[in-house]
Amino acid sequence: MRLYGAVAVSGFRRHATYRVATAAGVFTNTVFGFIMAYTYIALWDERPRLGGYDLPEALTFVWLGQALLMTSAMMGGGFTDELVERIRTGDVAIDLYRPADLQLWWLAADLGRAAFHLVGRGIVPMLIGSLVFEVVLPADPLVWAAFLLSVALGVVVSFAIRYLVVLTAFWLLDGSGVTQVAHLTSIFFSGMLLPLPLFPGWLGELARVLPWSALLQVPADVFLGKRAGWDLAAALVFQTAWAVALLGAGRALQSVATRKVVVQGG
Repeated sequence: MRLYGAVAVSGFRRHATYRVATAAGVFTNTVFGFIMAYTYIALWDERPRLGGYDLPEALTFVWLGQALLMTSAMMGGGFTDELVERIRTGDVAIDLYRPADLQLWWLAADLGRAAFHLVGRGIVPMLIGSLVFEVVLPADPLVWAAFLLSVALGVVVSFAIRYLVVLTAFWLLDGSGVTQVAHLTSIFFSGMLLPLPLFPGWLGELARVLPWSALLQVPADVFLGKRAGWDLAAALVFQTAWAVALLGAGRALQSVATRKVVVQGG
């Protein structure tokens, strides 16, 4: 496990070197946070308890979304482009010969990336949002701890989904189309556009049980105190179950993919 810990630290340091990109990302997240916040203000002015959230809770949801957008890679990024390219060129064969598990290697690197983005691109927009708008901040340290655990589980679920998408490149050779569809699905079903309780009827019920809700909706509800006691435990179990199921599916698909590989140009 020390190896994967080192890989995670390396992933953190690797993304920390892109200071200009990080600053640009913080600016972008902040601008979009303001746009979303004023949109939510207009909506909640008409419906003060829309989706079971009051206005401060809705605004908090907005800024949590901006803080977790890159942390949970809801728009993709991280290892996906690099691993797809290694599959396309055949360099993934080198990875398979390493004395390390392919899936755990990339998971560790992605956890390091996520930790950096939570600190580097999450804190400043959230701080600015809390200074300009009325937001809800937990007073209980246990809520903060549960929130961080929920975020970590959401990152693992996000990785597991993206890993499955990347593995399609073993057959498709160019995974860009599937990747774009996956990004759009993630944005829609994570709650990034609107909290999932606002989705009507069967669509809302479906959205809440899909794995993408683990990326933002569940951590946000934990942060806002919507999940407590057994309900909090159920939320964490929900995230854990999806993480285990999707990682298992990724390992099974990886086993199939590495038995019969067609490599473009290789």
